[in-house]
Amino acid sequence: MARQGDFASKLRDSLDSGIGRLVDAEMNDAATRLKALQAQQQLAIQSLQIANSDAQNVMQLFR
Repeated sequence: MARQGDFASKLRDSLDSGIGRLVDAEMNDAATRLKALQAQQQLAIQSLQIANSDAQNVMQLFR
């Protein structure tokens, strides 16, 4: 009986540990995606600021 209890306890600990690692990995992935989106947003804002700062300079680029 003790062996079954030990086995069940070790199995439970192993599952808990594995699930914890999966959750951590998913959170790291989500954080990385969020940082990438924030960088894209900042670049878009900076591009709009540059374009709006002097429309004539932008138009000269297309002439």
